[in-house]
Amino acid sequence: MTQKNLQALLEDSRQAGIYALPPGDRLALRDAAEAAGFACFEADLGDCGLIEGVLTRLGRQFGFPEWYGNNFDALKDCLSDISWREEPGYLLILSRADTLQLANADAFRTLNEVFAAAIDAWRAQDVPMWVVYDFQADGLATLPTLE
Repeated sequence: MTQKNLQALLEDSRQAGIYALPPGDRLALRDAAEAAGFACFEADLGDCGLIEGVLTRLGRQFGFPEWYGNNFDALKDCLSDISWREEPGYLLILSRADTLQLANADAFRTLNEVFAAAIDAWRAQDVPMWVVYDFQADGLATLPTLE
């Protein structure tokens, strides 16, 4: 897949969602997102088996405002209204989140529900938001066209 085609995919808010990233495609994805003018956020959750640690790490590594409260509601608020970082689209790359999924499947599911709500809110404004994990989890499709 060429960068131009990948960029076109990322710009399509109808296809935006939560996906698994095939190994080795992170750089191509970041390059396409940056070419589209997207804000790219990355977080390594490798040693976070508790949701409290995940929420804290997301706030810190995504550069959320000071008012971020390290809970699901605050995460949804920050992701649904990124007035502190307005861009034509958003890409969130999460590394090693399998630690949380293995330690607390319910918290991992709730985290993805929050991501899905934010994605839907942006989709209603025709703004794409993508959440990409670097591992394959049950129910998580592989990013289209990178397979």
